[in-house]
Formats: sequence, C-alpha cells, structure tokens
Amino acid sequence: MKLLQYLATEKIDPGSIPTLNANDVFANALNIVYMIAGAVVVFVIIFAGFTYVTANGDAAKISHAKNEILYAIVGLVVVILAFVITQFVIGRF
Repeated sequence: MKLLQYLATEKIDPGSIPTLNANDVFANALNIVYMIAGAVVVFVIIFAGFTYVTANGDAAKISHAKNEILYAIVGLVVVILAFVITQFVIGRF
C-alpha cells in the first residue's frame, strides 16, 4: 500500500516520460504481427509433420501433410518479404 502512495505522490519530470511517434508504434505493431505469423508457421509445420508421420501409408493424408508444409513455407516466405519491404519503407521515411 505504501508503494502505491509513494508512486501517487511522486513528482514525475515531463522530460523523463518516453514518447513514441506514429512510425515507432506502427513498426512495433508490425513486428508483433510478424512474430505471431512466424509462430503460426512453426506450429503448422509441426502439426503437418505429425500428420505425415501418422499417415500409415495413406496417400491422401501424406499428400495433405506435404501440401500443408509447402503452404506454410510459402506463407513464411511471404511474411519475410513483407517484413523486408516494411522495414525498407519505414527506414526511408
């Protein structure tokens, strides 16, 4: 409780408050989206690999798992290209 009272009465220097401009907020939001997309790609590849291993010779399941892995890798390439393009554009302005 005393900590909350201390923080409430503490004088804050306006010059010490960090400020962010719109470019920083936009870049941070995009980085979070890229990290989430990367995590989803890893999850899809693991799940498709598990499907591939447990297919027991079923050609349809094997084909489906291979397609999932292929689509996940294509999606990862698209996300990486989007990251490169946005970093280039944000760096220019």
